[in-house]
Amino acid sequence: MLLALAQTVYSLDLNIVFVALPEIGSDLGFPGQTQQLVVSAYVVLAGGFLLLGGRAADLLGRRRMFVLALTLYAVSSLAGGLANSAGVIVTARAVQGIGGALLLPATLSLINNLFEEGPRRNRALAVWGGAGASGLTLGALLGGVLTERFGWPAVFYVNVPLAGLIALAALYVIPRDPARGERRRFDLPGALSVTAGSTLLVFGLVEGPELGWGDPLVVAAFAVAAVFLVAFAAIEARSADPLMPFRLFRNRSLTVGMTVTFVYMATFGVLPYFLTVLMQSVHGYSALGTGLAFLVPSLAIAAGTQLGERMTTRAGTRATLLAGFAVGVVGTAVLAVGFDDGAGYGLLVPGLVVSGLGQGVVWTAMWIAAATGTPAHEQGVANGIASTALNIGNAIGLAVFTVIADIGTAGKAGAALRTATADGGSLVVLLTAAGMAAGLLVTFALPRSGAARTVLASGTGQDAADLVNAPGKSGS
Repeated sequence: MLLALAQTVYSLDLNIVFVALPEIGSDLGFPGQTQQLVVSAYVVLAGGFLLLGGRAADLLGRRRMFVLALTLYAVSSLAGGLANSAGVIVTARAVQGIGGALLLPATLSLINNLFEEGPRRNRALAVWGGAGASGLTLGALLGGVLTERFGWPAVFYVNVPLAGLIALAALYVIPRDPARGERRRFDLPGALSVTAGSTLLVFGLVEGPELGWGDPLVVAAFAVAAVFLVAFAAIEARSADPLMPFRLFRNRSLTVGMTVTFVYMATFGVLPYFLTVLMQSVHGYSALGTGLAFLVPSLAIAAGTQLGERMTTRAGTRATLLAGFAVGVVGTAVLAVGFDDGAGYGLLVPGLVVSGLGQGVVWTAMWIAAATGTPAHEQGVANGIASTALNIGNAIGLAVFTVIADIGTAGKAGAALRTATADGGSLVVLLTAAGMAAGLLVTFALPRSGAARTVLASGTGQDAADLVNAPGKSGS
């Protein structure tokens, strides 16, 4: 439960500031086009530091990194709530992003080491997943309520007691990190190159729609990111104890799970943003009204995560992901019907429910897939890999779909702009459904139930043995 609460804090922060952006901009003097920095500062740093956070959990201790991450959350949230300038609030969000990059892989690694592979781990991941997947939409609800009743600083202050209490409780509830019997190198060159490369890549993807894809800053970010990432690949290929051992990708469950997390966040993960735009910019919902509208998908997603656990334990990860994506495709296609400037909330509800169920099922099953077959001492970096794919998928999805949604809005105002915005959102929703169908096809590459693949590795990072079949794993 403690780990699920920590995941709730992480997920809430992804969306909680969306509905508060207009008030933040008005109070702190943000021009409209720069308000997105409050969101992108978090996304960029979280995406850039995830792999480093995963490896740090493996080498420095999972409980230690878990507590450190929550402490960063509490301190940066307090700074954000007290901010009196644009620079302070953007910096606070950036530090929150680093906290998130340390928190997500540490939390996953703790779950995957405290619970053995199979039904117990599946159940733990379902509880954790229910907190996380629902948090993506509950963030909008809580953000609306807090902004409406207490003002925008409340969306930051809420994290201070939450993160602080969870960190303190972790010291008493979570077992101490075991003593390391063997010293391992941290691979500093690899850590610096991949962190710089990932951060610049996500920065370019996030800022491209705002600044323009031909903007010198965006082009330079992509170019330098490519240099760093190529350097990272070269460093890892030669390292005796690499930050990201490439042999991990021989584990088909991890590789497919990583790909699915990318597709998930590029499709399901962008829907809350476009729903918020529809409700506020087209239908004129208040911050509170927008938040309340997210109650329906939140409940559907929570139900889907629990259903995903039961399906995975009984039918296997492959069948569960296939079913989740199939339901998601249908529900999201139906959701597009409600993206009309003359449509009411009632037309959105059927799509929100069905799409939400599919989203919850996929969320739980994809993390089970990513954790299957990886040895305990490398769960942190494996989770860092999957989490990095998650964040980059979100950045690419928002970058691409925002451009598509805005194509028909140029030069329009008033009713014409609202109609064009709704039409652009409808097209995006249909395209995300097509992306979910692609995720369904990717899932066919997973081993069938009962054919999990296991990667064995020695403490030096060299292969100790070839891949071996591990039959009888419920989570495969």
